[in-house]
Amino acid sequence: MSSKSDWLRRGRIKTRQIVLLVHLDEHRSVLRAAQAANMTQPAASKMLGGLESALGVALFERHARGVVPTWYGEILVRHARAVLADMSRAQEEITALKRGLSGQAAIGAVANPATNLVPLAIGLLKQDRPQILVKVEVDTSDVLIRKVLDGKLDIAVARFVGSVPADDLDFEALAEESHSVISRAGHRLAGRRRLGLKDLVHEAWIMPPVGGALRDRLNAMFAQQGLGFPRNVVETASLPVITSLLQTTQMLAVLQEEMVRPYRKAGLLTALSLNLDLRMDLFGIITRRERPMSPGGIAMLNALRLAATRLYRPSQHQDSVKNKRSLALKSNR
Repeated sequence: MSSKSDWLRRGRIKTRQIVLLVHLDEHRSVLRAAQAANMTQPAASKMLGGLESALGVALFERHARGVVPTWYGEILVRHARAVLADMSRAQEEITALKRGLSGQAAIGAVANPATNLVPLAIGLLKQDRPQILVKVEVDTSDVLIRKVLDGKLDIAVARFVGSVPADDLDFEALAEESHSVISRAGHRLAGRRRLGLKDLVHEAWIMPPVGGALRDRLNAMFAQQGLGFPRNVVETASLPVITSLLQTTQMLAVLQEEMVRPYRKAGLLTALSLNLDLRMDLFGIITRRERPMSPGGIAMLNALRLAATRLYRPSQHQDSVKNKRSLALKSNR
């Protein structure tokens, strides 16, 4: 094996090089990256040059205004971030163990599964492993997937987006999402039948941020009917803000009914009589392929699968839940 192909086996990449790579990507300047890594600029330049020589490729393009990662550099930076995240997670797990906790799991989810699937899974996990520290983030699919790739999350419950490197991820499809137009129970349109989008275009709306899949599909629905877009709009992805606005104003929002079920049961919110026929892509469990997961992460993954069986495949639940739970427990002992 040549010296350029066995650089990793021979230990040619060091922790300081990994740190420098990440800072170079963040700052796009050798000087600022060197300062962030607590080294001199000549030392940083020499270190980068040595790494490029060992690999036999240019990792960064040098310009008068700074540096930009090449395709090779983007690959190595992505893995460098994952290495640093794994080391940080290892330190956190050791700290948790010292505090008497039996491991931890970091999970991210988009809004809908964050309101039903994830809480159910955490409840199931805590019944058998109460000492596991669970960290939960709620964000968009692209952000969550990037954090899985960077090693900052064990698991994401999200939609698979085409802009991410599919070869590095595993995806277990769970369910698709249907949406309704939600309003306060006393809204003047709440009792009307045969509503269409033309009846709603001039209403006040709470919309998801521009650029998200749901906003794009909503805009397309209005455009396809030649209606233009709603003009009286508040943009937010925060469910507490949305539900508060819905209860206290005459605004409308497109949500999954599951997300506001407690408010509907309490008579605070309702779904308008409109066949929206808007469905999003399947969401599912996303993990990083060929990455060893911590015991806490494995336990969380098993709990998610069990919770998904209960929520999305109820006909199978009565026959299979006992066996699945037994297998999950055995794999974590």
